[in-house]
Amino acid sequence: MNKVKYSKTFAFGLAGALAGFAFYYFIGCNNGCALTGNPYVSTGYGLSIGVLLAWPGRGKRTGAETND
Repeated sequence: MNKVKYSKTFAFGLAGALAGFAFYYFIGCNNGCALTGNPYVSTGYGLSIGVLLAWPGRGKRTGAETND
């Protein structure tokens, strides 16, 4: 079961990194842009967003486990 969680996180991270690099390549500017002016920064941001979107959560909680 853990392999599925981590493979999903890896796949989303890879897709995010590719999207970040594509954003740099097709839309990025040459001077003065913090995010799109450097391919490493835009790829890193894309990777971070992809991993955060797929990060495994805690799962469902039952009523007895909540701290109300």
